[in-house]
Amino acid sequence: MSNHEQAPQTPEAAEPASQALDLQAQFTELQAKHADMSDAYLRAKAEAENTRRRAEEEMSKARKYAIESFAESLVPVKDSLEAAIAIPAATNEQLLEGVHATLRQLSAALERNKVIELNPAAGSKFDPHQHQAISVVPAEQEANTVVAVLQKGYLIAERVLRPALVTVAAPK
Repeated sequence: MSNHEQAPQTPEAAEPASQALDLQAQFTELQAKHADMSDAYLRAKAEAENTRRRAEEEMSKARKYAIESFAESLVPVKDSLEAAIAIPAATNEQLLEGVHATLRQLSAALERNKVIELNPAAGSKFDPHQHQAISVVPAEQEANTVVAVLQKGYLIAERVLRPALVTVAAPK
């Protein structure tokens, strides 16, 4: 046999070459999958970052403009007060009528903005989450019930803005 002639390959000799080709194909396939996964990861990371940034912008805008609706409701109240001051020779009756009208405007503005008045009725159960007891007084009603309201409280979105100041019936 000459040097240029190849010996016929036996199945044992062909097997390592075939395995090498299979491994190369698997390696190429894994590289492609890795590239796809890396690309998907980078896209997901960028999308998450964009979503976070948009959420921060929305929160910033919400904080900045949250008071806008409330302020719009209060501007007419201010206008009414300024109009009352502008009348130099107003009678007491006119002033009282203006004060009542302005109070109605203010009450409507608060109601529109979900500021709810806490004014517990006499005899209602004392609630430490909504009421603040200023004093405990002897009374002819059940203990730990509201005797009188000294100052109304307010809720905003079901959260206590200011508790109602109350006197409470003492135990007998």
